[in-house]
Amino acid sequence: MSVAALGRQRELSLVIVLIALGGFVFIQAPQFLSASNLSQVTILAAIIAIAAVGQAVVVLTRNVDLSVDATMGVVAFSVADLLRTHTLPLPAAMAYGVSLGLLLGIVNGTIVSVFRVPAIVATLGTMSVYRGFTFLLAGGRQVSLSDLPPEYISLARASLFGVPLFVIIGVVIVVFASLVLQQTRVGRQVYAVGSNPEAAAILGIRSRLVVFAAFAVCGLLAGVAGVLWGARFGTINATAANGVVLQVVAAVVVGGVNIFGGSGTVYGAGLGALFLGLIANALTLLRLSQFWLQAIYGAVILAAVAADSVIIRRLQRASRPGRGR
Repeated sequence: MSVAALGRQRELSLVIVLIALGGFVFIQAPQFLSASNLSQVTILAAIIAIAAVGQAVVVLTRNVDLSVDATMGVVAFSVADLLRTHTLPLPAAMAYGVSLGLLLGIVNGTIVSVFRVPAIVATLGTMSVYRGFTFLLAGGRQVSLSDLPPEYISLARASLFGVPLFVIIGVVIVVFASLVLQQTRVGRQVYAVGSNPEAAAILGIRSRLVVFAAFAVCGLLAGVAGVLWGARFGTINATAANGVVLQVVAAVVVGGVNIFGGSGTVYGAGLGALFLGLIANALTLLRLSQFWLQAIYGAVILAAVAADSVIIRRLQRASRPGRGR
């Protein structure tokens, strides 16, 4: 069985676990299936899923972006501050936020692909820089819900045919990204770079350009997630989205995207975001300590990475000459 097939198997297993977990929580807390609760769970999961799609693209190239939450934070505060001061109208402020995310992603991509700094080191550094810039911009202030225009806040409550707008946006992004990765030449190049960089270079694929583009996309989608984060929570300060990167990375790896690159889908990353959102909601409904969340996210990452490592070693042994004779 190939790594890709195993990834699809993990996605199917995740769907089954989601259904089973949902059923268990419903038995213990029937309000789980209420419209208001499901709306809150899926809205936040959609925001995380959008950021996870960008992270998945980066991970597919054998890299990781640890600055995602800092990017979301600076975008959320910048957009909220622009709206508070009436500097820009809502559409322009949102476009500014997405563009800012793209710019920060380009900075990450430049450091990694041009200056050859390892991604984990580069984005750990830019995470601190971006978060520090947010603190500098905030100056100890926060933007309150009452400071923001009602049409911005109402985005989080908007729906189409009963489906929350944020969920629709998340699904559209997941589907579009999946089509690009699976049906286009650019998408195949992303998988090729992550699977075997040396072979990709022999085929004439410009690996550094692909990695640069992956980080740019990740920044762009982190910008989208940051804009939606501000609308969802309303009151924004310099610590907005702090720590979300752990949830984003966990969503990617639990969704079947191989942390070693080259296999996995953004559908899996979206399912991973929903799974983690369901766990967080279950802890609340079952009146369990939310301090378990960080431990759960860390355990999920460790388990998924360990599983990927075991799978890869077994496939490598099975593919050696002479095996199976």
